[in-house]
Amino acid sequence: MRLAFFGTPGFAVPSLLALVEEGFDVEVVVTQPDRPKGRHRSKLVPPAVKQEALQLGLPVLQPERPANTEFLDQLRAMELDLGVVVGYGHILKPELLQLPTRGMINVHGSLLPHLRGAAPIEHAIINGDGETGVTIMQMEAGLDTGPIIHQLSTPIAPDETGGELTQRLAELGALALVEALAMIETGTARPRPQDDSQASHAPKLTSEMARISWDQPAQQIARLVRALDPRVGARTTLGNLEVKLFGPRMADEWEHDEIPGEILATDPAFVVATGSGALQFLDVQPAGRQRMAAAAWVRGKNAKKGDRFE
Repeated sequence: MRLAFFGTPGFAVPSLLALVEEGFDVEVVVTQPDRPKGRHRSKLVPPAVKQEALQLGLPVLQPERPANTEFLDQLRAMELDLGVVVGYGHILKPELLQLPTRGMINVHGSLLPHLRGAAPIEHAIINGDGETGVTIMQMEAGLDTGPIIHQLSTPIAPDETGGELTQRLAELGALALVEALAMIETGTARPRPQDDSQASHAPKLTSEMARISWDQPAQQIARLVRALDPRVGARTTLGNLEVKLFGPRMADEWEHDEIPGEILATDPAFVVATGSGALQFLDVQPAGRQRMAAAAWVRGKNAKKGDRFE
């Protein structure tokens, strides 16, 4: 099969490598344009998928919009059999989805129809799900609504972060993709429709979602903090300073009557009151600074017992 691979972030790299290692014919890699990054945004940085594709000697296309006529004509000339999409970052229109003779398939980071949308990995942790997985589905015009070709599941560890789960699902997704393509090639794939009545959603993460509500129970806050580590980061404010918190641990020994958000201790542990229970945090990232151990942040006289996060 002649394949086009659509992907952008590091999450997609294991799937691209798996296709090449298994001998699939990847005709072209489609990714987003290089973006300016750095302190002054003066340096163009290529997507992770582009960097890997160039090392593999694969041709790369980087359309600003994947619906423009020139780009579609380029793909049409390649006479593709199938498109593979892994975290590309654009909603693809029907004209593109129908361009390969066998359409396009997607690697999605949940067990569909559960958690359709942009951030299924983080929302699985936020929700307290005990299990998640990856789904290979046939793409259609709806958002993550297409028929399911193949699924693999995995448990979520109690202390697993969004970054750790993303890496595990990237590897699991690569395995599921290779297995699904083998089914398609041998004619044994049996796509099944999704049950829309069982659907749930995982919307894009926003700054508002990332803000800690200290009146919530400790378990719920801990899940949010883990889910957004390291991407986005769960945030709060101390005085006029915005702070991101990481590494939550239940502090069950702390019984308190203090206001949620109040710092209960700074030595030997950094402990904060919540709406029900208390949490210890291992790491802190003040605005404009690098992530650091909470103990080091406290030693810099940035916080003391009795201060309150808002």
